[in-house]
Amino acid sequence: MSGRPANPVPRWRGFNLLEMFSPESRGPWREEDFAWMAEWGFDFVRLPMSYRQWASPDDVLNLNEAALEKVDRGVELGRRYGLHVSVNFHRAPGYCISRGIKEPFSLWKDEEALEAFCFHWQAFARRYRGIRGDELSFDLVNEPPAIRGEVMTRADHERVIRRTVQSIRDVDPDRPITIDGTGAGNDPSPELADLGVTQSCRAYLPMTVSHHQAHWVASEGWPEPTWPGPDHRGNPCDRSVLEAHYDGWAQLFEQGVGVHCGEGGCFNRTPHEVFLRWFRDVLEILTSLGIGYALWNLRGSFGVLDSGREDIDYEDFHGHALDRKLLELLREY
Repeated sequence: MSGRPANPVPRWRGFNLLEMFSPESRGPWREEDFAWMAEWGFDFVRLPMSYRQWASPDDVLNLNEAALEKVDRGVELGRRYGLHVSVNFHRAPGYCISRGIKEPFSLWKDEEALEAFCFHWQAFARRYRGIRGDELSFDLVNEPPAIRGEVMTRADHERVIRRTVQSIRDVDPDRPITIDGTGAGNDPSPELADLGVTQSCRAYLPMTVSHHQAHWVASEGWPEPTWPGPDHRGNPCDRSVLEAHYDGWAQLFEQGVGVHCGEGGCFNRTPHEVFLRWFRDVLEILTSLGIGYALWNLRGSFGVLDSGREDIDYEDFHGHALDRKLLELLREY
């Protein structure tokens, strides 16, 4: 759109690190990950975490200090290597998009869950008060569900987000805050533009490319991944579809709202050539709009390191298998 304002937040570029991603994750943050990201020219790291790392759902207000010190370490390493750190609750009290473990209450419907959610974020706000906003931001909850009355209405979502933002600002008024789009990160929330928070989109459209044979989604019966090609509902998808999708996000700029793409990438079962052709289109579109991104993930099945793909020649990188073609594509954008 001619004359549209620029994205008001930096075009940060980087990766997600998963050391505290699930209740079962136990590994410490690896300093070399932060060093390599900085060495390659990136400036952003997102830390998606499960609240069950530092609290039990049976005693949700009792926070484990030793576990919180692990979070401190991630924040410290990001600052040491000049990476903006986005602290994210992938599993929050009362909600997680992942299948498997069910929460005993609903963040979107139950006051107890919302009180716990605000309590945890206030604890983080107190803990990191004084760290500059260009070094650290809070991404409240990963990928809220689609707007459906039995799960989450628009009013439910707005109530949770407004309460939580206010709870953080009561402690740390200047902390930058991000909210993920509803519909698993795909749909913006223009009704929350007055909050002054960044909104986060995703780079997984179409999922027939990004999540081919991914075991945690219902991908049975999807067509083979091609680009351009059909989405999981059989609708045609090409670059023009992506452009229209992200233009919807860029319209937030006109309300003074910044946009960042907190996750994107492709599971390792999609042919590499299809992945790279699709992802180049995605990155070109995001870059043209001034929207930064974070690949899911650095190491693992979506990553540039140790992804387990069977159709590429890896380069040895400090004992890791490096997808050089993907890394160089990311560095272009």
